[in-house]
Amino acid sequence: MISLPAMINIRSNSCQETIDCGEAFSQALEAKDIVILEGDLGGGKTTFVKGILKGFNFKRRVLSPSFTLIRQYSLKNLLIYHFDLYRIDAADLFDLGAEDLFYSQKSISLIEWGNKIKKDLLRYIQVKFLFSAENKRCLIFSTKGYKRSKIESILKAVKIRKKGKKGAESFLSIKAS
Repeated sequence: MISLPAMINIRSNSCQETIDCGEAFSQALEAKDIVILEGDLGGGKTTFVKGILKGFNFKRRVLSPSFTLIRQYSLKNLLIYHFDLYRIDAADLFDLGAEDLFYSQKSISLIEWGNKIKKDLLRYIQVKFLFSAENKRCLIFSTKGYKRSKIESILKAVKIRKKGKKGAESFLSIKAS
């Protein structure tokens, strides 16, 4: 039996690789998933979201919700909510009824600065963005409240991405925690 890591570490050497990673990661997402995107300003969170939406075949422009708090992207049978909590307190977010969107049967929530509310969530996928050098990032995937199969599906999605792209040999490095 193969032991899987509790975390998956991915190196991104460019904005395009961050988009590609988001696109691959989208294959592991399903309705009712909540994804916490944590990292510094300019860390690649919105770029990653662009990749996720690309993976769902969304063809229009993807914008940061920095000043609107939330953007909704309508897909065929799914809604994707993209939140930016940088300028809002957790209590205010829940007062606005965002929790109804998080647990909707036909939506996925992508939450930048979601570390502000993760203690209030039953389950989530967390993606941490760490600078490693100019234009280079380390993305660390972990889960809370999911069965082991969720981290397995994330691993499978990013492995497929690694194999499918020329020059992607350094894209994936897995470290057990």
